[in-house]
Amino acid sequence: MKQYLTKLLCCIAVCICCISNKTNAQTFENAGDYLSYINNKSSTLTATYLAYLSAMSHGKSARKVEKRRNEVIAAIVNTRSDIAGMPAWKADRSLKDTTVSYLKILYSVFNEDYNKIVNMEEIAEQSYDGMEAYMLAQEKAYEKLNDVGKRQQEMQKVFAKKYNINLIESESDTEAKSKIVHEVMEHCNAAYLIFFKCYKQEAYLMAAIDKKNLVGIEQSLSSLAKFADEGKTKLRSLKGYQGDGSLIEACKNMMNYYEAEAKKGPAISEFFLKEEAFTKAKKLFEATPASKRTQQDVDTYNKAVNAMNNAANGFNASMGDINKQGTTALNNWNKAYSNYMDEHMPKQSKQ
Repeated sequence: MKQYLTKLLCCIAVCICCISNKTNAQTFENAGDYLSYINNKSSTLTATYLAYLSAMSHGKSARKVEKRRNEVIAAIVNTRSDIAGMPAWKADRSLKDTTVSYLKILYSVFNEDYNKIVNMEEIAEQSYDGMEAYMLAQEKAYEKLNDVGKRQQEMQKVFAKKYNINLIESESDTEAKSKIVHEVMEHCNAAYLIFFKCYKQEAYLMAAIDKKNLVGIEQSLSSLAKFADEGKTKLRSLKGYQGDGSLIEACKNMMNYYEAEAKKGPAISEFFLKEEAFTKAKKLFEATPASKRTQQDVDTYNKAVNAMNNAANGFNASMGDINKQGTTALNNWNKAYSNYMDEHMPKQSKQ
């Protein structure tokens, strides 16, 4: 037993010695080197999480790039461990401690906020409110990253001033990309929500048509026309990123399509009204024995048949236009949105 305890104590001593050697090996010649070490660690980490955000922006869902989020979290943990293991600079722990706090917030954002975003993604497509909440959560998460990043930069400036370090006031490539990500995200989200509101309303219209719900059809057509008009008004206040109005124009084209679709409402409603009238006329006609049917009964029934057939022709023509033109319009929108993101959203590879 004594031999075992002796060996165990020796192992513990060796481990403590190794940890001590690792910490002590990390020495800095001057305050500038100390600051550069922390700054380089932060920059590398920022590039890592921007690679994750970039992957989400370029047509990949949050769930599909979940592996990258886990990589970001691991990188934050490792960086935090490195910074926490640093010595204070001449008994001054301010930069070290604030950096560790900064990394704690980053960990919280990517471990909690973006985890919620991944879960919200599944239900975002189900409603406009869900999509709006999903996009708002993304913007809020990014704002947290932006705010805490600015505070960290300010602390580095305070440290530099305190120890007479000459900082070159220049924006790094990573910082520039980070700003662009936020600006493009805000612009694209605004346009996408305008589109999505009509897109979902059209889906409700199609569901009402499938169920032959005349009240639902009328309400959906009215809402579709209203949302399309509101969308065009909102688009007038949007400005393209760096003067590129292609996404706004593509969204406007979708609003024009939805307005045109809503105008086909009378043909759609007319068919279901005539179909309902025909069904009643048919039941009444068939309930009357053939020997007792009058010419007026026959004429009334034939009139209902003709009216339904004419309405059916109008309905089929309208639905054919909706299917054909809708497919083209939606494909054009998706292509424009994808091209816009590829053009303006920075691509960031992991460092």
